[in-house]
Amino acid sequence: MAAEKLSTRHLLGIKDINRNDIELIFETADNFKEVINRPIKKVPSLRDITIANIFFENSTRTKLSFELAEKRLSADVVNFAASSSSVSKGETLIDTVNNILSMKVDMVVMRHPYAGAGQFLSKHVKAQIVNAGDGAHEHPTQALLDAFSIRQKLGDVAGKKVVIVGDILHSRVAISNILCLQRLGAEVMVCGPTTLIPKHIHQLGVKVEHNLIKALNWCDVANMLRIQLERQDIKYFPSLREYAMMYGLNKQILDNLDKEIVVMHPGPINRGVEITSDVA
Repeated sequence: MAAEKLSTRHLLGIKDINRNDIELIFETADNFKEVINRPIKKVPSLRDITIANIFFENSTRTKLSFELAEKRLSADVVNFAASSSSVSKGETLIDTVNNILSMKVDMVVMRHPYAGAGQFLSKHVKAQIVNAGDGAHEHPTQALLDAFSIRQKLGDVAGKKVVIVGDILHSRVAISNILCLQRLGAEVMVCGPTTLIPKHIHQLGVKVEHNLIKALNWCDVANMLRIQLERQDIKYFPSLREYAMMYGLNKQILDNLDKEIVVMHPGPINRGVEITSDVA
């Protein structure tokens, strides 16, 4: 049985939570999964709680899923897009958030292009902070969702072999996933071109493989990451076509494996690059 209370006030990154926290989040999610399947998908769990979604970076899926979850839990929701705010006039992050908190906001969900923005904010404001992705640093809720999905599909995460394929260097999803899966007892491998694998990644206790077919034969689950062209300041590989030939997953490769594997993708998909439409 998991503990009844989280060990931390904020959700800034997977590295700040322990295995009991993750188990407690999963047990809670199991209960809410049942709520989503009801005709009336609403519970009063967060009634009278006000949550501000503060996004300093474009996002469709993350923003919508947070907003939907907040509304289904009966929270009051305030949405804030930095591009159309006073931040573009030069206001500081702390001033912006404090202005929002002066309206008696209890929790802030924040996405920011700079690593550590959530950590910095948590030291300066009173509200609880949920990190919805900070730069190429962490994306804890995506990692929790991925691990929860593996648990749903395979019964347990412990002992499973998971390969994360693609742009590990620029991916916050990869780092959070590695930490989360390891906490839950999975073995993790990363696979991709040398230029997209961080130099010291082995210090996290992960295997490194540059051959996609070998990696797929090893794993139970393959998480295909998006090539993050918007974060790449230089060319990390000759062309998308060449990347797709070496590291793209298609139906033929899947059919040639002598076992079934679970294929995941955090989205948005570059169709025909990381995975083909028939795999998607």
